[in-house]
Amino acid sequence: MRITASALLTAALLLVAPAWAGEGKPFATAETIDLLTLLKPPPANDSAQTRAELAEVLTIQVTRTPAMEAQAQADVVEDVWRFSDVMGPAFKPEALPAFSAFFDRVVATEGAVVDPAKDSWKRPRPHQYSPLVKPVVKMSNSGAYPSGHTTVGTLMGIVLSNMVPEKRTEIMARAWAYGENRIVGGIHFRADIEAGRIAGSVIAARIMEQPDFRTEYAAARTELRKVLGL
Repeated sequence: MRITASALLTAALLLVAPAWAGEGKPFATAETIDLLTLLKPPPANDSAQTRAELAEVLTIQVTRTPAMEAQAQADVVEDVWRFSDVMGPAFKPEALPAFSAFFDRVVATEGAVVDPAKDSWKRPRPHQYSPLVKPVVKMSNSGAYPSGHTTVGTLMGIVLSNMVPEKRTEIMARAWAYGENRIVGGIHFRADIEAGRIAGSVIAARIMEQPDFRTEYAAARTELRKVLGL
């Protein structure tokens, strides 16, 4: 039987398709992880807590250094490669295609879960609350609570540190700093960061139970550890 080039191409595509079937698709959404029921509401705009949080933002605004501002600006990017400074020179997208595709889904999960809660609570950003606040990062007018950057930083940190427990302390310290830099940048209040850390931890725990997550996690972990020589 003669096998045509077209048939071979079709067969190849069918073999490849399952590996990329979930590309960019979140592992969970607000329908499966409802932060409105898992987090307490943000502090009221006229509360003593919000006033105290504004004071913290304004204090940091006059004490932050150019280096701190530069780090906050760099951490505006939401992807796992922000952990490169603790993972080493081999930690590059071109060397880790399966890992990269897996973390694209992890990052997409944050927005799918967090954005509806932010839109529901509609907590003002510091610069919306007070004209005295001068952010040094790109301004946003979406709801501030919980912080999406902090959520995804925590989520990525937990998953990444599970893959490379040898670097758990450094990875989670970097994830912590990723959230702190949202206050340094003047774009979030303290409660937004704290809620983001809770949200990221909850999302990580929930999606780790899913078969599709486990399958892609295993492949990404194997690839990462091989590239890092672990």
